[in-house]
Amino acid sequence: MRIPKIKIPKKYLKIGAWVLGVFLVVCIALGAVAYSKREALLKKMVAKAIAKADKDYGLEVKIGSAGFTGLSTVKMTNISVVPKERDTLSNIGELSVGVKLFPLIFGNVKFSEVKLKEGFVSVVLKDSTTNIDFILKRKKKDSTETKGKVNLSEIASNILNQVLYKIPDDMDVQNMIFKLNDHDTAKLSFATMATIDGGDLKSAINVNNGEATWHVDGYVNPGSKELRFMAYADGKKLELPYLNNKLHAKLSFDTLQTELKNAKYSGDDYKISGSWSVKNMLINQPRIASNDIIVQSAKLDADILVGPNYIALDSSSTAYLKNAQIHPFVKYTLGKNKIYELKLRAEEQDAQSILDAFPQGLFESLEGLKVQGKVKYNLNFYLDTKIPDSVRFNSTLTPVDFKIVQWGKTNLQKINNTFVYTPYEYGKPMRDITIGPSNPNFTPLSAISKNFINAVLTAEDPSFFTHNGFVEESIRKSIAVNFKEKKFKRGGSTISMQLVKNVYLSRQKTLARKAEEILIVWLIEHNHLISKQRMLEVYFNIMELGQNIYGIGEASRYYFGKQPADLTIGDGLFLASIVPKPKASMYKFMADGSLKPYMFNYFRFMGNIMARKGLTPSDTSGYGFYNVRLREGLRRYLAPDTAVVDTTAFDDDGDGLPVVIVHDKNKSFFERLFGGGSKKDTTVAKPAGTPADTTKTKKQLRQERREERRRQKELEKNEQ
Repeated sequence: MRIPKIKIPKKYLKIGAWVLGVFLVVCIALGAVAYSKREALLKKMVAKAIAKADKDYGLEVKIGSAGFTGLSTVKMTNISVVPKERDTLSNIGELSVGVKLFPLIFGNVKFSEVKLKEGFVSVVLKDSTTNIDFILKRKKKDSTETKGKVNLSEIASNILNQVLYKIPDDMDVQNMIFKLNDHDTAKLSFATMATIDGGDLKSAINVNNGEATWHVDGYVNPGSKELRFMAYADGKKLELPYLNNKLHAKLSFDTLQTELKNAKYSGDDYKISGSWSVKNMLINQPRIASNDIIVQSAKLDADILVGPNYIALDSSSTAYLKNAQIHPFVKYTLGKNKIYELKLRAEEQDAQSILDAFPQGLFESLEGLKVQGKVKYNLNFYLDTKIPDSVRFNSTLTPVDFKIVQWGKTNLQKINNTFVYTPYEYGKPMRDITIGPSNPNFTPLSAISKNFINAVLTAEDPSFFTHNGFVEESIRKSIAVNFKEKKFKRGGSTISMQLVKNVYLSRQKTLARKAEEILIVWLIEHNHLISKQRMLEVYFNIMELGQNIYGIGEASRYYFGKQPADLTIGDGLFLASIVPKPKASMYKFMADGSLKPYMFNYFRFMGNIMARKGLTPSDTSGYGFYNVRLREGLRRYLAPDTAVVDTTAFDDDGDGLPVVIVHDKNKSFFERLFGGGSKKDTTVAKPAGTPADTTKTKKQLRQERREERRRQKELEKNEQ
């Protein structure tokens, strides 16, 4: 089918041509006027900018000369920026800036080119002031003026766009020096040369006059929101001693790469897609580990979501360590109450690849370990700061046809036979203790009184024989308590974890050691490398129960002159009470060898729990409290009853009383037991015919009755 041609009358063509011609003439005329007036407009804008800098920021800005060198390029010379009553912040010899005309129509300033010769930016820290204080003051002022609701996604979009707009298509920076003077004790300088040509970025950074040469190379395409950078150093690792000193750490790497792939709105969220990777990163920080840790290869492919009131690392992200990978989800929500969320998901993958992926030096005792099979992992954590007791936590490492085929540096089954245990105090070895029949203090589990066994298990780990090394409910409650107290006040360790910590690992309190402890417990429990009975037997023979007192054999003779098999319910409850703070044990006795009155509440509370479980007969007189007597030979070392002793040196809680940590997910006990609600020793009521040590006031008696009623109500509530 042939489409007929449409004829446009000539008069309409002539009218269109005239309109277009007139429009072009007007544009040329306006352009000519603007071009002729541009120098005057530039001077006016420069003067306005200088005045604004002075008024809003307290900056004295001087410009030697400013003028156009092309249609849209401005060249300035001898630029200086000096904050009032502060050191000079910046001085630039020559700066040329070109802008794109089209974005200007929409009010956006987009650089087309930047050329800079000879300049410096110097940050000076002196006492409590710096020459960049004006930034903080301006932010504070803005925050007081802005009272409307903040939308984080809009802020993220605006900031990223402003950064991208300021990246020029072409750049040539020659001898730009960045300086830092930190209280005259640490001085840094970075002499920089950098170019952008057709999107390719090349740079050379001379650090501290030849100490090192760094490079940041890559590709930039701001219009498409694509950036790629790689940082490295010539002939050595990239590191900065100044930063290491500030962090009390050592941090270095061969290469560091980052990439911005895209950024755009996805519904109400602003989505930023990118990646970060590092090669041979070395970390040494005392709180992380006591030795160098080397991450050979790590990468994060990330999708970051910025919502109206939250920031999140989306679960579509993937973290790689060598051949192992895991999908993280992290979310931080702002508002009247902050919310923290963390999820980790590792799909089923080769177990040996997981082991090989661990950074070198992280788990020393497991180096060389060979395994077969697969594992998968899931973790879920949720904390609403307004209701911390509702915190959610669960962690599951699931083995699939998993088995150990070769021991590494440490044989995890070594405690199945006789071995030598060396306890440490403040990083120093105390003495070698043989855990076996050749040691006269070694006590088989069958020769230890049930009173002691039941008391310790009730206080420390009621579900020891049924759990697999961990009790999530205990960990969950520990998180809630520690968050509310704003410090580490309650632990969630089971007996399995305490045993592994003491036998296989150093006593250094580092994140690496805690992670290694958790992994070893999992390996032992899930592979049944050691029976529960043997674990408990070893634990009872190495546990610290006083100053340089280790094991139940030593403790029972030291305190009571008895064999472990002869310990009464009172003896067992006392020894259980000192497990959390063994060095404070002697401060719990009166001068006559009896227990101080505040301990009565502990005995009654723990005894009632044991009685309800059928572990001991019910006893209204305190479950052997009045029968506990320190052996006579030790009493001469006790302080007088009137002496005021600061037991907080031995007590992390600062209340002088033992901490009860319970791990039974079906029971909820008190984390701490208060004896009269005071750090000082108080007296409790005794059965008729028992001599009183002190006389109580009515106020003290009312206080005790209230505490007792409160404890009983909470206990009944938690046992329902």
